[in-house]
Amino acid sequence: MISLISPSEVKNPTSLAIGSFDGLHEGHRRLINTVVKDNEYTPTIASFWPHPREILYQETRLRLDLPEEKLPLLENLGIKQLVLIPFNKSFSKLSPNEFVTNILLNELQARSISVGANFKFGYKRSGNVDTLKHLIKNTQTKLNVIPVLNDIDGRLSSSRVRNLLKNCQLDMANKLLKRPYSFSGTVVKGKGLGTKLKWPTANLEIDGRKFLPGEGVYVAWTRIDKLNHRYPSVMNLGPQPTIDPLSPSAVEVHLLNEKINLYDLKLIVEPIKKIRSQIKFSDTNSLTKQILEDVKKAKQIIEDLK
Repeated sequence: MISLISPSEVKNPTSLAIGSFDGLHEGHRRLINTVVKDNEYTPTIASFWPHPREILYQETRLRLDLPEEKLPLLENLGIKQLVLIPFNKSFSKLSPNEFVTNILLNELQARSISVGANFKFGYKRSGNVDTLKHLIKNTQTKLNVIPVLNDIDGRLSSSRVRNLLKNCQLDMANKLLKRPYSFSGTVVKGKGLGTKLKWPTANLEIDGRKFLPGEGVYVAWTRIDKLNHRYPSVMNLGPQPTIDPLSPSAVEVHLLNEKINLYDLKLIVEPIKKIRSQIKFSDTNSLTKQILEDVKKAKQIIEDLK
């Protein structure tokens, strides 16, 4: 599998695509395809890490795909290396000319550069596609500019996928991603409240940089990392308004018809459909009855998928 590398570790020369490629939707894939087609050089993706807006504006940028999650996806698309360019305030002050000359041409030895039509770069995003064309016109490097991709609902973008997930519209999000959305986490010890209710759950510790769908109760597929088998599950994403109203939002997974010791294992969760929103019940008996209904709904949804 390809690995995450720094610019100093790159296998040169490269056929290079630049961008965050968060979600790897169809627009991203078209851009990547131009890189892979040019197989004379090493097909390479270059992304900034952390996201520039995190450094410049202290914005939290949750990712659809963390860098480690992108590796198998990019490999399947024919990419040979994912380069993470360290982004800091000093780097942000590079002029467009310095960025192209020092980073793209000298350090990454790009012989082919592919970008989206709305690509901006350099200090205060002062460089654009025309700037890039001008800066490489007397070099051996060629430029591929990919038009912004639109469908009937507008521009394909990572932000659009995030909004769909936030609103629990998983089918539409998956359609844009061309794959099921998923996330992973390590099972950690909880308070044992699920066991007391006779519905034991695996409590997942999720990377805080990962984007998660809207809160609620979901039917989901759950896999143990590195194993192919997936288990039908019910997932609760959010706080525990009935049992512990002051608890922070959390992810809990209950495997249907399975009793497996999952502590310390990494689970990969693929939410399928939201069953209901979070509700505060009058007592634990009412909650237990609702969980039974949730399980029935989940099993029916899974059955309908067969």
